Amino acid sequence: MKRHHEHALILLLSLLVAPRVAVRAEPPAAVKLRPHPDALPNTHPPGEVDRPELVPFIVADPASLPGIVVDDTAATLVGKWQYSTHTPPYVGLGYLHDLKEGKGEKSVTFTPDLPHDGLYEVRLAHCYNIRRATNTPVTIQHADGVTTLPINQQETPPHHRLFRTLGTFRFQAGRSGWVRISNQGTPGKNVIADAVQWLPREAKAK
Repeated sequence: MKRHHEHALILLLSLLVAPRVAVRAEPPAAVKLRPHPDALPNTHPPGEVDRPELVPFIVADPASLPGIVVDDTAATLVGKWQYSTHTPPYVGLGYLHDLKEGKGEKSVTFTPDLPHDGLYEVRLAHCYNIRRATNTPVTIQHADGVTTLPINQQETPPHHRLFRTLGTFRFQAGRSGWVRISNQGTPGKNVIADAVQWLPREAKAK
């Protein structure tokens, strides 16, 4: 009996002094983006772009960006939109355009799931060239109402040639806020929908 107790004590001491092996939890695998099921497929082969010098500004993984980012793959589409990768830069798999058709009948709505009430800087991603609309209507639904802005999508966005700031607005936590891109009043030009970013500016609303 004494020998049994001695053996158990030795085993316990060996466990206490044994070096601890750190177990590192592997991060979850990145969610693979899939084209929006309601969008028409891209007609350009891989690598066919009109501005190759802008390829380095492409952000392939929306999750790598700060804040809360809603890509076009997670947006709500009204009307017929088509994917393209012809004009970089863009976020994710590519961007959507309205084919210069059905003016006033199409929209893309980006709805975030915000973690808390507060002020958020809202940024819009879009590629740019002379074929884009100069007055794309972009509407922001926020805690204090609705704001609609005309966006010139021919101009180079100031943030990494990809995002432009729409303004800073107060939002409630959850999914009550959104940003909607419309093609109303944009005859003869393409309207682009790519991604929207919400950057928190304070922890809680005052």
